[in-house]
Amino acid sequence: MHEMSLVQSILRILEEQATEQDFTEVRTVWLRVGALSHVDPEALRFCFEAAGQGTLAEGARLEIIAAPGEGWCIDCASRVTIPTHGAPCPACGGTRVRPTGGDDLAIAELEVA
Repeated sequence: MHEMSLVQSILRILEEQATEQDFTEVRTVWLRVGALSHVDPEALRFCFEAAGQGTLAEGARLEIIAAPGEGWCIDCASRVTIPTHGAPCPACGGTRVRPTGGDDLAIAELEVA
């Protein structure tokens, strides 16, 4: 489960930001998770709760902001929204859709004290 390593990286970032910005508690973390990121939001929530024990994020809420997958269809030369890798173009049904976005995972916002 790579979600645990992702959460551990997020917690490291939170610790670094706590030092830089002088806060001691994280109340809410908003994460933007792209549809093409291969991240399971429920596994991410589980790992965040488990790995957050004993950290400044213990008890913090994790809010997931779902970002759509984006692609470029070579067949019809259109920018399209796609739900998964390998999905056909919703405009023309073509199968030559190249992902162009929505594969990210990023901290969008924090509520801290």
